[in-house]
Amino acid sequence: MASTRDTRMVMIVDSEPAQQRFLSALVSRGGWRSMIAADTDTALAKLGTQEGMALDAVLVDQGAPGMDIAQFVIELRRWRPALPLVVITMRNGVEVAVAAMRAGASDFVQKPIAPDRLLEALDRVMADSGPQGELRPLTEKLRAPLAFEEIIGSSPNFRSALAIAAKAARARVPVMINGKPGTGKEVFARAIHGASPRARGQLVMVDCSAVSPGLIGSGLFGHERGAFPGAFDRQVGRLVQADGGSIIIDHVECIPLETQAKLVEFLNTGEVQMIGGSIRQTVDVRIIATSASPLDKLIEAGHFREDLFYALSSAQFTLPSLSERRGDVGPLARHLLARIGGLPGMGPIGITDDALRLLAAYAWPGNVRQLQDVLFRAAVASTTDVLTAADFRAIEATLGGGNASDGEVAINGEAIGVTLYLPDGNLRPLEEIEADVIRLAIGHYRGRMSEVARRLGIGRSTLYRKLSDLGIDTAA
Repeated sequence: MASTRDTRMVMIVDSEPAQQRFLSALVSRGGWRSMIAADTDTALAKLGTQEGMALDAVLVDQGAPGMDIAQFVIELRRWRPALPLVVITMRNGVEVAVAAMRAGASDFVQKPIAPDRLLEALDRVMADSGPQGELRPLTEKLRAPLAFEEIIGSSPNFRSALAIAAKAARARVPVMINGKPGTGKEVFARAIHGASPRARGQLVMVDCSAVSPGLIGSGLFGHERGAFPGAFDRQVGRLVQADGGSIIIDHVECIPLETQAKLVEFLNTGEVQMIGGSIRQTVDVRIIATSASPLDKLIEAGHFREDLFYALSSAQFTLPSLSERRGDVGPLARHLLARIGGLPGMGPIGITDDALRLLAAYAWPGNVRQLQDVLFRAAVASTTDVLTAADFRAIEATLGGGNASDGEVAINGEAIGVTLYLPDGNLRPLEEIEADVIRLAIGHYRGRMSEVARRLGIGRSTLYRKLSDLGIDTAA
């Protein structure tokens, strides 16, 4: 539903005055008016008022006094079935989010609240156009660190990227990860840190797309009090916070040129100077940068420094889109469902081969992130512990009712896909196919080599000989 009025109205259900003011000010930036309810009972009572009838959305904190959040969602749905509702949970409140989504919540956001993320959630639940049903994206990422051997994929372009990442993890050089949104750049960045000698150090992340360009430099390098209007206190930069560890600079393409110059200087000297400061501090940190835009085109346009690109690209790779590795959809779906089933409030979830064929036929413009969101929504909404094609009605409708995948995707009882053919239509060499099967087994059994050998029907010594002959690194 979309409001026909100039200003949309949201009800904020929260008992803390400071939080009420914060949320009211935040949503007003997105063009929303707000009304307040201090508890869930008051919120339900206000639905029948003149102001309540004009509501476009509800925003409820999991700590709001009154009934359980899931019960509140059920009651609200009983009176206003189509009213969008977003739940605010604690950082570890996945179980609350699952219960709320099962009860009929539209989306959830986690604390600490990122302003852009909350406004994005409200805009999404209000959108009449765009994906619906299980295809509606989630605002929050279901983060969980993965080791390299847990990253699923058998297509040659994906395995090549994984091999470069695994090798780069053991080095000390900066890493540049390219790829469209949702391809898994953050997953790879975290895996690189986790497999590096810096794994015990801090891992700090900066999302440059979520910060005003004028504040990116301050966030990275820090600033002294009074360095610029609004700098009321001294702030230590994220590079210093990551000393001894790694820093992920997400959406590096969003950094303004002035800050790019400072970053080049840091990469050359290893020294950080706060904005407005005079003291230089030596910092030992590894930069892992990601970009969703082709940097070569930005360099040609004069929006990205060539020297920064080369300084960050000692090791670089591009993650392929999911549509470029359709054979991985089956194993990925199985793997993601295993992780979703392990979330608080969830349980083991299976999926039929018919459902996997349907998923493999879809183009996945949002890549792996979209696949995970779709599986999560379907798992939450399902009344059984096995997902079928009937749980993916929006995808079926998008495909026009068809569910046959193309010839590249191989589905069997284990839903494992291996690419058999070259782009010219000829079969791939047997040793390449064997290498993919072994890599896939290592990932599927999470690096338990005895189990890998047993399932492949060979001895451990034979397995290790094949690993050596095929040039397979168990980290990749």
